[in-house]
Amino acid sequence: MGYASKLLKSAVVAKVAQVAMREMSKPENQRKAKELLGRVTKRGGAAGRA
Repeated sequence: MGYASKLLKSAVVAKVAQVAMREMSKPENQRKAKELLGRVTKRGGAAGRA
């Protein structure tokens, strides 16, 4: 059962990664990500303090 469980978890992680890559290849999502990063770094949030 352990091997099948690990295999299933790996397949789910691979699918999630595939969907995430597909979504991030869309120009509107790239724009949103850049805007979010700009807001976080401009106000000195957690990412700005590291």
